[in-house]
Amino acid sequence: MKWELVDSEYLFERPWLTVRRDTVRLPDGTVHPEYYVLEYPRWINVIAITGDGRFVMVRQYRHGLGIVADELCAGVVEEGEDTLEAARRELLEETGFGGGEWELSMVISANPGSQNNLSYCYIARGVEKIADQHLDKTEDIEVVLMTEDEVYAMLRRDGLKQALMCAPLWKYFALKGR
Repeated sequence: MKWELVDSEYLFERPWLTVRRDTVRLPDGTVHPEYYVLEYPRWINVIAITGDGRFVMVRQYRHGLGIVADELCAGVVEEGEDTLEAARRELLEETGFGGGEWELSMVISANPGSQNNLSYCYIARGVEKIADQHLDKTEDIEVVLMTEDEVYAMLRRDGLKQALMCAPLWKYFALKGR
């Protein structure tokens, strides 16, 4: 079922997005001359929960939808960086929270048909505030602590728009029997 790569050309290359046009041959011999792939670095997100059970969320403007959104801490895995290391770094930079016990919950793709990267979703239990935020110039992030019931209600009312964050949260709540 795997397609054969006949030719590949990069159309656009930037640090956060690369666009590639592939020519592929399908198993039945059909040649598709324009199959576009978006190349991104690996991503992480973190369900971070404090010792007293509050979820560490971030509130920020999302230009694509033109909304201010409550989300999980998330970010890009730097070249050569381990995904767990990236998750710990992003949580600390964006929220000032760290420590705790960490586990990988799931590895998912935003769109395996046209994107080549994966998103690594971690759960960090028992995190605490250990530093100030260290934000990039383009980041304007407010840290919001929510109860489990508030996060669950946000999901149920369709208040979280980022699918790569909804999936691990729904899994988290499903495994808790909610």
